[in-house]
Amino acid sequence: MEQRRRDERADRLTPTGVETGRAIVIEPWLKQSAARREAARASAETRTPEARLEEAVGLARAIDLNVVESGLVTLNDIRPATYIGKGKVDEIAGLAKSLEVSVVIMDCPVSPVQQRNLEKAWNTKVIDRTGLILEIFGRRARTKEGALQVELAHLNYQKTRLVRAWTHLERQRGGFGFLGGPGETQIEADRRVIEDRIARIEDDLEKVKRTRTLHRESRKRVPYPIVALVGYTNAGKSTLFNRMTAASVLSADMLFATLDPTLRAVDLPHGNRVILSDTVGFISDLPTMLVAAFRATLEEVIEADVILHVRDMSHADAAAQSHDVEQVLGELGIEPSDPRLIEVWNKIDRLDAEGRMRLLNLAERQPAGRRPLPVSALSGEGLDKLVDAIEARLGESRLTLSLSLDPADGAGLSWLYRHSEVLSRDMGEDGRLAVTVRADPKNADMVRRKYAVTTAG
Repeated sequence: MEQRRRDERADRLTPTGVETGRAIVIEPWLKQSAARREAARASAETRTPEARLEEAVGLARAIDLNVVESGLVTLNDIRPATYIGKGKVDEIAGLAKSLEVSVVIMDCPVSPVQQRNLEKAWNTKVIDRTGLILEIFGRRARTKEGALQVELAHLNYQKTRLVRAWTHLERQRGGFGFLGGPGETQIEADRRVIEDRIARIEDDLEKVKRTRTLHRESRKRVPYPIVALVGYTNAGKSTLFNRMTAASVLSADMLFATLDPTLRAVDLPHGNRVILSDTVGFISDLPTMLVAAFRATLEEVIEADVILHVRDMSHADAAAQSHDVEQVLGELGIEPSDPRLIEVWNKIDRLDAEGRMRLLNLAERQPAGRRPLPVSALSGEGLDKLVDAIEARLGESRLTLSLSLDPADGAGLSWLYRHSEVLSRDMGEDGRLAVTVRADPKNADMVRRKYAVTTAG
């Protein structure tokens, strides 16, 4: 097994905690033809096997596993029984025994049969990439909705792997027929238990989703625009969220440090009040079941007025990470050309002088309407320009209207507070109430139909 090159920065920034076990991380890598290899080098969407291995090690450490060995396994083809070849299976079996590991992580999709065969060969637990991400999500979920979504995804994942839990019954015989017996009965009973639990969780999730919808509707009645943070996991979204809101959301240099969405009201310099939303980070090969499970959570992004795509520009695979985020956003119906999107190039404090200058020049060469904003969420550098860009983007889609109301029209003033953002209210010399409001185009039309607008901008 080819050894992983040590990344001093990644090792230094690994979170510390109570060790949950000793692990080996394996990155299987299917050999490519020369033509495909050249195409992969030219594509920003393709990661190197070393980068994928580094990320897998980071995922393992995110749940406090002690990674005692990691490396690449190059494959000519995928073996149906064990995914990797017999020689590598025997080699890793020796490593697992000598290093006394409790889990081997395969950074690839592993079928139930392959998982069972590898566990028998290595005499240790085997987890594939989907299982590892589910373990992380299970640990990070804090809200009721998050916990239910993770449990639902985990049960759907485990439903096809029940045979692994009942290997002690495989050789028993009994009942009617040669193949009958308690093993089959127990598996079927266990599957029914899981399916019943899935049905109950889905019912509970429907109730939680209705509550979230009510909360979203109540925020619309107090019409502050939503600014959503999206990006690859560990891109610095929570650090940026804390910097802009003076909040204390967990922001550690680890993968999936935060999972549940967090919302805070923020007053911008020119009087705008917005709701800032920090969402779950994305990752390459995110299991489809998790994308579906967290769709309700990600609806905060779908309905946002401004979407900040936060990128870690100090990472070697920043371009590939950006592509993965765009793929997930595409599944939500948000295309890269969406006018609500603003790219935030984060962690410029980690770049040397030459790298920083190159990045700033690259940003300046982009079209004005799509120009990314280099920032450092840690030091605050560039955040003033980011705030200005948010206000400018909101100004493009929201209209400011000046109205004249009867001072006794309390119901009308209350209606304005519910359907628009009231910027000011003053008593005029003519004895009428001068009110300035800001609203999105739909609500602005309602205001125009209901009141006499003196000026609009």
